[in-house]
Amino acid sequence: MDRDREKAMKKNIKILTLCVLLLALCYSASAQQPKKVPRVGYLSPSDSGSESTRSEAIRRALRERGYTEGQNIAIEYRYAEGKVDRFSELAAELVHLKVDVIVASGGPRLLQAAKNAIKTIPIVMVGAGIDPVEAGFVESLARPGGNVTGITTLNRELGGKRLELLKEAIPKVVRVVILYDAGTLGVVHDVKEVLPVAARALKLTLQPWEIRSADDFDRAFGAMSKQRPDGLSVAGGRLMSANQKRIGALR
Repeated sequence: MDRDREKAMKKNIKILTLCVLLLALCYSASAQQPKKVPRVGYLSPSDSGSESTRSEAIRRALRERGYTEGQNIAIEYRYAEGKVDRFSELAAELVHLKVDVIVASGGPRLLQAAKNAIKTIPIVMVGAGIDPVEAGFVESLARPGGNVTGITTLNRELGGKRLELLKEAIPKVVRVVILYDAGTLGVVHDVKEVLPVAARALKLTLQPWEIRSADDFDRAFGAMSKQRPDGLSVAGGRLMSANQKRIGALR
C-alpha cells in the first residue's frame, strides 16, 4: 500500500513539475527574453516544515530536468502558516513579484485566493482534493480554460475505501472517529454526505469530530481517550496536513 502511494506521489510530482516548467518557459519565451530566469511562486497554507517533503520533491524533479534553483530557475516561497486570512495577501505578493507561474499547494480557499489575485498568470493546483469543475475553477477537465491547471485528488471514492481497509484490518471495529478540517469545504461535504453511505454498508458507526484551529486537537484527543473508539480516520484538510506528526503520535 505504501509503495503504491509512493509511486502515485512520484507520478503526481512529475506531472506537476512538467506543468510548472512548460508554463514558466512558455511565458518566458513569449516575453522574448531568452536570458530571463523563470520565476515560480510557491504558495502554501502550511509552514516550510510541513511542506518540506513536497517542495523538495518538486525541486529534485526540476533538477533532474536540468533546472536548479538559484541558477536557471528561481522559486519564491510564501507560507500562510495556517492563517487563512493571509492567503490573499501572500498571493498578491507573488503577483507583485511578477512570477511566471504560481503553484498553489493547498485546498480550494488557497486556490481561490490565487485566482482572485490574478487572471493572467498560470496557476498550478497541487492535490487540492476537490473536483475543480464542480468547484468552478476550470470549465472541464479536458479543456480547463482560464489560468488554472495542475493536479487534484478526488477523495470521494478514497474515503470509503479507507473505511473498508480499516474494517478489513480490524474486523471487530464498530465505532470510528472521523477527524476533519471544518474549514475545507470538500472535506466537510465528504464527511457529511459521502462517508455515511460507505459506513452503513460496512456497519460502522461514525463519530465526526471537526477541527477549526490547532487548539482543537488537544480537546479532540482528550475526548477520544475517554470514549475509546475502535478506530480513527483522518478525512483531510490543511490543518490535518500541518499537524500530521501530532496526529501520528496519538495513542
